[in-house]
Amino acid sequence: MATIIDLMQYSFLFLMSILFLLTIQFLIQIFINKRGKVRHPPSPQALPLFGHIHLLSSSLPKSFQTLARKYGPLMQIRIYTSTFLVVSNPNIAEEILKTQDIYFGTRFETCPTDYNIYRGSGFIASPFGAYWRFMRKLSMTKLFNGPQLNRFNHIREQEIETLLKFLMDCSRRGATCDLNLELESLMNNIICRMVMSKRFSNNAIGAKQLKKLVAEVMDVSARFGVNQVFGFLKKFDILGTGKMLKAVMLQYDELLEEIMKEYEENILVHQDGSRNEEKDVMDILLETYRDPNAEVKITRNQIKFFIMELLFASIDTTSAAIQWAMAELINSPSIFKKLREEINSVVGSNRLVKESDVPDLPYLQSVIKESLRLHPPSTFLRRECTKDCKINGYDVNAGSRIMINVYGIMRDPDSWNDPGKFMPERFMESNGQDFRYLPFGGGRRGCVGTKLSYLVMNATIGALVQCFDWQVKDGERVDIRVGAGFTGAMTVPMLCYPITCFDPFH
Repeated sequence: MATIIDLMQYSFLFLMSILFLLTIQFLIQIFINKRGKVRHPPSPQALPLFGHIHLLSSSLPKSFQTLARKYGPLMQIRIYTSTFLVVSNPNIAEEILKTQDIYFGTRFETCPTDYNIYRGSGFIASPFGAYWRFMRKLSMTKLFNGPQLNRFNHIREQEIETLLKFLMDCSRRGATCDLNLELESLMNNIICRMVMSKRFSNNAIGAKQLKKLVAEVMDVSARFGVNQVFGFLKKFDILGTGKMLKAVMLQYDELLEEIMKEYEENILVHQDGSRNEEKDVMDILLETYRDPNAEVKITRNQIKFFIMELLFASIDTTSAAIQWAMAELINSPSIFKKLREEINSVVGSNRLVKESDVPDLPYLQSVIKESLRLHPPSTFLRRECTKDCKINGYDVNAGSRIMINVYGIMRDPDSWNDPGKFMPERFMESNGQDFRYLPFGGGRRGCVGTKLSYLVMNATIGALVQCFDWQVKDGERVDIRVGAGFTGAMTVPMLCYPITCFDPFH
């Protein structure tokens, strides 16, 4: 009995301590605001400890869009212990990504970094500084520029043809395919071969092993719950997820080290100058790593993590974008028919559509832009403020984390007529080059792989429309519900029967 009383007393004292601390924090904040006359963005009423969790649904972009209608295009949201400023308006997005971009050139990370063995070595989420500027310059001039992309045109064509042959086999057998998985495999194969063509041209086992490890890293990372990312458990690995992530990343590290050594041994063998092979991305990265005169000395860990980021992007962005475009086309027979008619009128009936045909296919380009508007690869742009400034009349402190709701901006009824409707014709009249349209980000942190993504999307979607009719398994329409969280991924696998209507191989 005494033990129960003691436990109740301790519980009461614990709760009173928390209430006391929260009250003190609240009073201090009021004092600071009055003294400094700070004008913070509006914010809904928050719960102690939990913040605004009670106002958020499983689809964060939609939740933020709904709240923005009441609290304005720049509002303050707290998820457990993490506070964000959420932007839902193209004008404010322009102020952050263009007018004051110098103060918002750094991204913050949403995933726990304590278990990342490459912590501090990333490019995508690296601070705006010498390393980021150097890697962006390298990406734009040597890795993903026009001539380098053109050199790998044959890889993209071969992988698309491999996909088409697989689908035609499914068609002959009357079998379904999971289009989501096949498109993920397509992008993985393209990126692997562009990055490490020498390793994977004759080593299918190595390619499969690398893709398997990267998929495992993504799968384990996705298991971190909201409370493990923003809440009280982010410093504790109670479920062992962090340990699992670290173990998989160590396997990946071992494989990449082996691959890098193979490249280095190959270079030593050909020091007499007899080597006359085209350089892939790994060649260029290792060449930069060995260059004593490079602006920034990159490390082996930075190379390994950069490769992982490229593979992440191939799954999370381009393959997902192709999936959404195909889902919208299958659900819109009249648009599908119009697109096929355009392809046939330009390409004819004797060959497969190619990347070189795209400039003459404006409706194909409009279909892709419209699909990206409705289903952006990244539903949020993440930025961190590096200097006190004002945005839309509100005070924004250095260290503030900004989430630009791209999903909400590209479905804003004040910017787009009938914003929820799939209507490619709207891009036949407008090129969409403003801050209402941000599928691959904007400002200095815009995606360096945008050109590659458009190349693959145009060629792949063009071929899938040219060669097949599509019948959805167990229904007439593709289920286009969006999954939970930040990613905006498709909830249900896209199981379809491909029906061949044009075979370019015969």
